[in-house]
Amino acid sequence: MGDAMTDLIFYTNPQSRGRIARWMLEEVGEPYETVALDYATTMRGEDYRAINPMQKVPAIRHRDAVVTEGAAICAYLADAFPAAGLAPAPADRAAYYRWLFFAAGPIEAAATNKAFGVAPTEQQTRMAGYGTLERAADVLDAAAAAGPWIAGDRFTAADVYVGAQIGWLTQFKLLPLTPAFADYLARVQARPAYIRANEKDDALVAEMAAG
Repeated sequence: MGDAMTDLIFYTNPQSRGRIARWMLEEVGEPYETVALDYATTMRGEDYRAINPMQKVPAIRHRDAVVTEGAAICAYLADAFPAAGLAPAPADRAAYYRWLFFAAGPIEAAATNKAFGVAPTEQQTRMAGYGTLERAADVLDAAAAAGPWIAGDRFTAADVYVGAQIGWLTQFKLLPLTPAFADYLARVQARPAYIRANEKDDALVAEMAAG
């Protein structure tokens, strides 16, 4: 299942965080082949385990390079295709790296614990990188409010990952939909690449459901 063969292959399930990588690929604008995987079968098969032994999506193969993990895929694609203008100059990447990995680290861990019903004790919050979900959410909220984009005055790959995380986590009420988050989401979700990516993934959901 996919487009014409290219040197960029995207492994995904449309009902997963693969949507983050799809959005990033659409922002990049390069041709890519989509390989859709089923959770119970092809994602567990030997062919895909050779790509990602974690048996998780998304993953990409770019020529001979394999990249997994949503934040890493966003950062890699921004660097691999600089013409898209999705990464700041190396000297200007402090905020870009900070918020990209803040969303992939503390926010992801804190929200996962909340979803699993894990509430750290006061002593455990000193050990947890995120401290508390409330603190991490407040920090991200302030960063979004400073905008217009998460790393300053231009849209970058960090906005793909941070925007996807905020959208996903507010949808499932793992983060509060604050005014700053709502305004930020309105900006990122108006991106033509975001809309295009969702249309493609929604069509893939229907295609997979049909057999």
